[in-house]
Amino acid sequence: MSYATIYRSVQDAELRPRITACAKQENRDTNGAIEEDMYWAVAGAADVEAAYASALAAGNEHPGGDEAVITDQMILSHVQAFTPPP
Repeated sequence: MSYATIYRSVQDAELRPRITACAKQENRDTNGAIEEDMYWAVAGAADVEAAYASALAAGNEHPGGDEAVITDQMILSHVQAFTPPP
């Protein structure tokens, strides 16, 4: 696990909206600090970090927007684990 990779993925302009879209569709609370914390929770998950790092190493310049790298199911599972159901 790399903290640099986690930090980079949290700042990823293509990954952040995907996380927000998932949370909104799931009717999860995404106001302010909770949303920021959710980005960190998803990006810091071992499977997400590993996939992101692998994609970067392979030369993928947009791993956060690539659904073959970070799948919607990966995002969904971590959003659901991070926040209680509505």
